[in-house]
Amino acid sequence: MNKIERAQEKLKRVPIKIPVLAERNILPKPEWAKVRLGLDPHGHVKKMKHLLREQGLVTVCEEASCPNLHECFSKGTATFMIMGDKCTRRCTFCDVGHGRPDPLEPEEPGKLAQTIARLKLRYVVITSVDRDDLKDGGAQHFVDCIRETRRLCAQTKIEILVPDFRGRAKRALDILSADAPDVFNHNIETVPSLYKKARPGSCYEHSLTLLDTFKKRNPSIPTKSGIMLGLGESDDEVIETLRDLRAHQVDMVTIGQYLAPSQYHTPVMRYLSPDQYKRFGQIAKDMGFQNVASGFMVRSSYHADLQAEQKNIEVDHARTN
Repeated sequence: MNKIERAQEKLKRVPIKIPVLAERNILPKPEWAKVRLGLDPHGHVKKMKHLLREQGLVTVCEEASCPNLHECFSKGTATFMIMGDKCTRRCTFCDVGHGRPDPLEPEEPGKLAQTIARLKLRYVVITSVDRDDLKDGGAQHFVDCIRETRRLCAQTKIEILVPDFRGRAKRALDILSADAPDVFNHNIETVPSLYKKARPGSCYEHSLTLLDTFKKRNPSIPTKSGIMLGLGESDDEVIETLRDLRAHQVDMVTIGQYLAPSQYHTPVMRYLSPDQYKRFGQIAKDMGFQNVASGFMVRSSYHADLQAEQKNIEVDHARTN
């Protein structure tokens, strides 16, 4: 028996334990929290997916199993995810794949810009996986995408939702400030006490500093962040995190419900009601955020175009009734 055959035989003897929902004490989802998918009579969702596959592009809407995918795709909007679909981090709440990333695709900025032009989008969000394998964390690739999009779509506003550029923040901000986006977004994600559990490899204070440093270097460009609730945080911790974001000059904030992508991810510890989201939204407004989107189905790119235009975001709680 050779080495490979011995390894295969050993694997046969290893018991595979599949998590059972009852063992994980899964919190039942209340009736008002169940999402109802809308209709797509004009086939916008199908057309959008076909175009993305044709260009070899990835959206975070699909990769992160966003519950708003149908709504956004049916309106012809999407959050594009560049630099591949493999993340170098392994956050316990996230459904994006992790592992050794593929090399950057030099043609991706052009393909992205062409797709945006074909869709005639006036506002786009560009995000990425964490790329700790790159010396600049992928900042130059962001800039290449910004430049190419502006070349082909001069009227399109661009928001970037960036990773934390761990250990590379100064270099990354030097690059990004040279060709800055219209909105700079970086999600704080959760409260500091849950970072070790939910965001291993990330640092709460570093994320705050990243937002603050960009704002100081680019005072005219709005900064934005997002927090998800239901991971085990207390109300007081949420309020304190909002205070920290304002203290670090963040202009806009999104507050939404965490939904576990699968039974293998961090379980939901609580479902907040629409009234609770309204309360947090009002608290954030009272703190001085220029724009706030707070609701069960809100995600970091939720009506991003309206937030950037400083328009009030009317959260549709009817979807969860």
